[in-house]
Amino acid sequence: MTSPTTDLNPARVTMYGAEWCGDCRRSKALLDRRGVDYEYVDLMVVADGADRAKAISGRTNIPVVVFPDGTHFTEPTDAELGAKLDAVAAPAA
Repeated sequence: MTSPTTDLNPARVTMYGAEWCGDCRRSKALLDRRGVDYEYVDLMVVADGADRAKAISGRTNIPVVVFPDGTHFTEPTDAELGAKLDAVAAPAA
């Protein structure tokens, strides 16, 4: 069986956000630039998206970026998000 992941796309990331949110546009652009395979949950389209994001983060702030290892960031800086992407892309020692 082959794994669906690659070095550039270590796992499926999920981002909860909205187009009107500047931080969401910035984080989404970083994911796009890095070629990350991710699911985007548009809170203006997905009826329960905001509730799902709040259940994960405990806050109403967005974006909420969730990683397959169960960790998440709320309103991450580009540096924080980039460092996490690098960490999950690094091969296990």
